[in-house]
Amino acid sequence: MSQGSGSPAGQRASGKASAEPIRVLIADDHALFRRGLEMVLADEPDIEMVGQASDGAEAVARAGEFLPDIVLMDIRMPKISGIEAARAMKECAPSAKIVMLTISDEEEDLFEAIRSGASGYLLKDIPLDEVADAVRAVYGGQSLINPSMAGKLLTEFATLARRDSEEERPQQVPAPKLTDREMEVLKLVARGMNNRDIAKELFISENTVKNHVRNILEKLQIHSRMEAVMIAVREKLIEFS
Repeated sequence: MSQGSGSPAGQRASGKASAEPIRVLIADDHALFRRGLEMVLADEPDIEMVGQASDGAEAVARAGEFLPDIVLMDIRMPKISGIEAARAMKECAPSAKIVMLTISDEEEDLFEAIRSGASGYLLKDIPLDEVADAVRAVYGGQSLINPSMAGKLLTEFATLARRDSEEERPQQVPAPKLTDREMEVLKLVARGMNNRDIAKELFISENTVKNHVRNILEKLQIHSRMEAVMIAVREKLIEFS
């Protein structure tokens, strides 16, 4: 586990003036991959690895025990999948943000991961030295999906929206009405833009963007930015050609 989380270096690395490190749980059934992540994150003064899990059921138990800020989790795991584990974590560790770190580039896995509340979906070919930055970004409120997977995600959303429009879904509750500014922010989120870029695009402060995103998530009663995009497409608040 990393030490010195209250140092100025740690504060600069995280972009936060907090004395508390970002608490990370790693869940993967490959011990060597877990070890590699552990070694990389141990060098980061603002990140602390609080636990490991080798299967989905253990990941849920560890999340409930340690209440991590971030969970780095594989999709394909014994006992229960990462997607099932993510759903269960909403109950036992609702504040944890989940990043799927997987070899699967299947559209269905990506879509189900976002539906389960994941805030990120990264392929395991990501350089390990970029994982710490990914942890910080998600902890700071960003959603992380590489551009090729983001394109697949929007395609899947559009497919879902078309399917929903062809079926009667009386159980669906219409999405709460968003303000015009919230809609502008949501459309830029759907394009994969981060808070800083959205702020520049709309000529507002980054804190204002964060407030709008928080309001959007609260109104839609969801956990991640990508879930917000999914609902917006389903409700035809956003359309993609």
